[in-house]
Amino acid sequence: MRPRTGARADEATRLDAVIFDLDGVLTDTAEFHERGWARLADEQGWHFDSALADELRGVSRMDSLERILAENGVTADVEQKREWADRKNRYYVDALDELSPADLLPGALELVLACKDEGLAVAIGSSSRNAPMVLDRLGITDQFAAVSDGNAVERAKPAPDLFLHAADQLGVAAERCVVVEDAASGVDAALAAGMVTVGVGPAERLGHAHHRFDTVAEIDLDRILDPEGAGS
Repeated sequence: MRPRTGARADEATRLDAVIFDLDGVLTDTAEFHERGWARLADEQGWHFDSALADELRGVSRMDSLERILAENGVTADVEQKREWADRKNRYYVDALDELSPADLLPGALELVLACKDEGLAVAIGSSSRNAPMVLDRLGITDQFAAVSDGNAVERAKPAPDLFLHAADQLGVAAERCVVVEDAASGVDAALAAGMVTVGVGPAERLGHAHHRFDTVAEIDLDRILDPEGAGS
């Protein structure tokens, strides 16, 4: 991450908080999710591949299941869907035993600390209902003033609810929040919330964000906080 060098924006355009997605931004448990879904699919005789797994980035557990079922032409009642989703979650939680602070993505903790040094409030905005557990395994729970996860709202991304809830917890107006995301649905949610968006990943997926960087380590906080740099 490049350090901040410029002055803060004026009062009219000041940004006061940064809301971080968790998976794919601070750590990468995508492999754990993919393994969980792949195991369930194998048990059920469903098609599931890496391309479908990539489509599930930032998507809630139940919505992910619905996409997998649609891909396979499978219908089921609510109770059966819940059993499948719960089974996948057990596989995922078991895999989290492997997670440790060493699994923080390069530059992730540095970026969080730089935001705090800049006087910005920081929060988590993650669709995962397991976000508190992941933060604990990574050893960074205490770095965040608020955690808005899949347990906090009814509508998942791309609805803006998750990020609006995080902003409300921080006591910061939506238009003064920055969201760092690696999923298209997450960027869509942040845009719907009226927030500044930072995409981490390829332009094909995140080209509609206000700012985009290939990796977390490349995020330039100076550019994001500079109102003249919007859309870079």
